[in-house]
Amino acid sequence: MAPEERSEIVQTLENSRQELNAALEGVSESQAAANPEAGRWSVLECLEHITAVEERFLRRLEQAERTAAPVSDKQRETELATLVADRKQRAVAPEPVRPVGRFTSVAQALEHFNAVRTRTIQFAEESAADLYSLAVEHPRFGRRNGLEILLIVSGHVQRHAEQIREAKGVVAKS
Repeated sequence: MAPEERSEIVQTLENSRQELNAALEGVSESQAAANPEAGRWSVLECLEHITAVEERFLRRLEQAERTAAPVSDKQRETELATLVADRKQRAVAPEPVRPVGRFTSVAQALEHFNAVRTRTIQFAEESAADLYSLAVEHPRFGRRNGLEILLIVSGHVQRHAEQIREAKGVVAKS
């Protein structure tokens, strides 16, 4: 991976972290715990979910097998990043990453998210030369290289930052 590509993925990960933090601005603890509607996740549940997903994929990246022929497809990467962040198509979270009440405050959830995001960025920086050679299975998108998984992780946070903004708007009115 070229140095400019390495800085791009790190910046993409940082940008989605900043977007999440911006979405959380002004959320009180009572708003964070409130479900915006029946069957919809609260802000805290969203935070728990994105943290669990990132932890899961970071582990998979750290344990990923190396492929002989690295694959790079910029168009596929762009399409994937856009698709993951788009909230028009709902997705059902697999059981292992559904919220279970792991966090009791926004501060606690953010502390855990930021810790795992820092580790993800560190992994991206340290493994940049190998990202295209890593092979990881994604339950929805199939076999992907390491860079694509990092784009999915980043887009996933963007998707839920938007969900948090939506939930914030609903619970603020109630």
